[in-house]
Amino acid sequence: MMYLKIDDLKKYLGLIEAYTSTNSHLVKIYAAEVVRPGLQMAGFFDWFSHERIQVLGKTEVYYLKTLEKSVKEERLDKFFSFDVPILIVANDMDIDEDIIKYAQKHDRTVMKTKQKTMKFINETVNYLEEQLAPEKTVHGVCVEVFGTGMLIRGKSGIGKSETALELVKRGHRLIADDAVIVRKIDNKLKGYCPELTKHLLEIRGLGILDIKHLYGVGSIKIDQFINLVIDLEEWDENKEYDRLGLDDTKADILDVKLPLVTVPVRPGRNIATVVEVAAKNYRQKLLGYNTLDLYNRRFYNVTED
Repeated sequence: MMYLKIDDLKKYLGLIEAYTSTNSHLVKIYAAEVVRPGLQMAGFFDWFSHERIQVLGKTEVYYLKTLEKSVKEERLDKFFSFDVPILIVANDMDIDEDIIKYAQKHDRTVMKTKQKTMKFINETVNYLEEQLAPEKTVHGVCVEVFGTGMLIRGKSGIGKSETALELVKRGHRLIADDAVIVRKIDNKLKGYCPELTKHLLEIRGLGILDIKHLYGVGSIKIDQFINLVIDLEEWDENKEYDRLGLDDTKADILDVKLPLVTVPVRPGRNIATVVEVAAKNYRQKLLGYNTLDLYNRRFYNVTED
């Protein structure tokens, strides 16, 4: 199960420490949701989602100021008695001394941010959803071609990396070679590159190439939503390949189905060109134009004549 540590959250969001628990390095955040504990500050703790990140905005902070000291202390004491991973105060507001007092008592981490509450929550949720998304590593190459994210698969030596290199030379962008980390975000798939092989491409006979250094920053991309899967396979004379575009096959990755195109490989075929055309054809279909429909209209008109 994916999780996030407080240090990762602090580094990405630029959080300012107020009090850090002695076991903060052991705290793991599993939930991608964020809670504004207004009801808890009002004394209602039923169905309290304490395992989530807690954020206090101006409304909650000013409400606490209206409470009698004994009531405020009682509610903060009960709030921090739950195993909350972290409490964050937004809008760069001063943190009430009683918040620190009971955070220390129960050893809970408290931090603050200069960002406005809703902007901070939106940024945090987007970050959490991306980092905590289900993922798997796929053997293949991920490239962006004409704005279309493409995952090219096939057995070792079939020519995936060589195809990616040719696409980069034509002005397209590399996301990952050999191993592609695929994450499921909002029922869409996003491809990333492992840190070890970022911007690198392996070509048999040449070794490992630094694409960013060779072709510039415009030739690489950190991540990309995947729209189309290309399977490269050796040409089989006994296999019938789709010649009209009738096949509507799908690739199933993390329970998300994506259009799948199988491209047979043999000497003389320019696979990079085929991949480019596949990307254009995919975009064309998104715009509502299908060449097969045009062919069918022409075919039936000729037949009727």
